[in-house]
Amino acid sequence: MTGVRAATRDTFRSFGNRNFRYFFAGQLISQAGTWMQSVALIWVVLQLTDDGFALGLTTAAQFLPVLIFGAWGGVLADRVDRHRFMITTQTTFTLVAGVIAILMVIDRLTMPAIYVLSLLYGCITAIDNPTRRTLVVDLVGVDEVPNAVALHSAMMTGSRVIGPSIAGVLITTVGVQWCFIVNTASYFAVIGALLMMDRSKIRPAPRVARARGQLRAGLRYVWSQSELRNAIVLLAVVGTLAFEYQVTLPLLAERTLDAGAGGFTLLYSAMSLGSVVGALTMARRRTVELGFLVRAAWALVAATTVLSFAPNLPMAVLAVVPVGVATILLVSGANSLVQLKAEPTMRGRALALTTVVFLGSTPIGGPIAGFVSEHVGARAGLMLGGRDGCGRALGRPLHGSGRRRSPEPAFRSCDQACRKRSNAWLKASGCSK
Repeated sequence: MTGVRAATRDTFRSFGNRNFRYFFAGQLISQAGTWMQSVALIWVVLQLTDDGFALGLTTAAQFLPVLIFGAWGGVLADRVDRHRFMITTQTTFTLVAGVIAILMVIDRLTMPAIYVLSLLYGCITAIDNPTRRTLVVDLVGVDEVPNAVALHSAMMTGSRVIGPSIAGVLITTVGVQWCFIVNTASYFAVIGALLMMDRSKIRPAPRVARARGQLRAGLRYVWSQSELRNAIVLLAVVGTLAFEYQVTLPLLAERTLDAGAGGFTLLYSAMSLGSVVGALTMARRRTVELGFLVRAAWALVAATTVLSFAPNLPMAVLAVVPVGVATILLVSGANSLVQLKAEPTMRGRALALTTVVFLGSTPIGGPIAGFVSEHVGARAGLMLGGRDGCGRALGRPLHGSGRRRSPEPAFRSCDQACRKRSNAWLKASGCSK
């Protein structure tokens, strides 16, 4: 029992910080509400259109602003008082969520309104995400950063278990509109937690003064650091081709497995349960290397391939759990590596780039996954993130000779594409290389 208690203390050591406990609790409630809204919105779109491509467009609308403005969000994160700035972004989220809830209650939530509000939500996410993730580092000591990042990932993925589960109950009992109402109320938890923090105990990195060329400087810095560059390239490949489960899972449940809303939320909850397991595994690690991320990426390819062949709902529920585990090992591992390796004055911009390639790739991958799932089938949409997609893009076959190889070949096939993408970020943001 002593060993178990010691392991538990080690896994949750960042909870010794009062500000981090407040942050964790408030975010858990708020993110559960956000996932309730995400599940409900997906279901509303399917009911309104019964079209996989429309579902992909809705997902793209949520994340297109992240692709365009996400890097600027990192510049802001390095300039501002992150604690106060996050209070502002969370208040804005509350207003947008309230508008969605009101439109749903009065039965005026149309597809054009969904697209517009999704774009607005994405604009706020573009500046909130790097600020929130950088604030995690400000709340704990340097030695606790990997643990705090992993626990933050566990909280985010734990909310994916709680939120969809509650959404499934509400949709099938009192009605989908209650998901939007509860989500609006959940934002008050995170705002209250932020207001209760002891600002004297926050350890902010030095704020960067406003100056020209800070975005270009951030991009050049990340590209000059091989570990940071390769981690972000890996997320770009996998993010574009594999992380489109918000499009493929509802179509798999609704059309392929004929499981309806209950099956959809069950698959989401099972995947999120696996993500919690992965996050708690990451919380025990004190270091993260590039080779670990490559192994996690290949585990995700294999798990997604198995999921695409699941013959029924029970098998799909079992198969989606390791997808969740591998997902969070890759995402949390990449975040930890970037937070530990990046210079404090560049951390916000470096984290923003991970957000851009992870979430911002959805406007590219989401419609593609929706189109393929609509015209070929949800299994084919999943295979984009399996051997037929990520497996080939990463440059190595799943069935190799078994010899240990350097991680570098996994990035060569997509190096040119990522250079083009970074040029596109600069051009879309009004900058040039």
